[in-house]
Amino acid sequence: MNGETGLSPPVVTGNGNRQNYGNNNVVDIYPLNGYYFGSKEAVSFKDETLPDRLLRMKFNYDAHGLRTCVQAVMLVELFKHPHMLLLQERNSIYKLPGGRLRTGESDIECLKRKLSSKLSVDGDSRAPDWEVDECLGMWWRPDFDTLLYPYLPPNIKRPKECTKLFLVKLPESRKFIVPKNLKLLVVPLCQIHENHKTYGPIISGVPQLLSKFSFNMIEC
Repeated sequence: MNGETGLSPPVVTGNGNRQNYGNNNVVDIYPLNGYYFGSKEAVSFKDETLPDRLLRMKFNYDAHGLRTCVQAVMLVELFKHPHMLLLQERNSIYKLPGGRLRTGESDIECLKRKLSSKLSVDGDSRAPDWEVDECLGMWWRPDFDTLLYPYLPPNIKRPKECTKLFLVKLPESRKFIVPKNLKLLVVPLCQIHENHKTYGPIISGVPQLLSKFSFNMIEC
């Protein structure tokens, strides 16, 4: 496998000098054909409708307080363009892989557990570990409704939900094993960018969060 290393995007500083980002802002993205996709037993869905989900959220908030969710941003290369992995539920709902924290669980522990349960063979101890990188951003739900904000409004003292997005770096090959009633889609960033109507505010905002990175497209 030969690597094609892209130059880091230049930054114009206040004195007019051009500088490059450091290596920590370069993300290696490997070709889609290096990954295997399979299926496993279907999973049950807790919510049939959005009102059902919001009602359950209110019940859980009364019992446990703020709900914290973690989600993974994972990229692959296809046609020399970065694509993001998305889960599709009921042929209409798009989600980033992830889920809700358990009591006493850390963000990274939860994300690794959720990725393994949704994207790996159940109980496969040989599956490679997930490389969870930095937190890209946080979204807040001030109340029990559908409104989400990429910041915590100053007048909100008791938010109901916080969603954290983490960059998860993929190796050059991996097996993705997905429940039969879910689809794992590979969607180009250009299709997702600001496409709120299709993907919602969180997913459609990911390309902007990734703008600080330089992508190194690895070619086989």
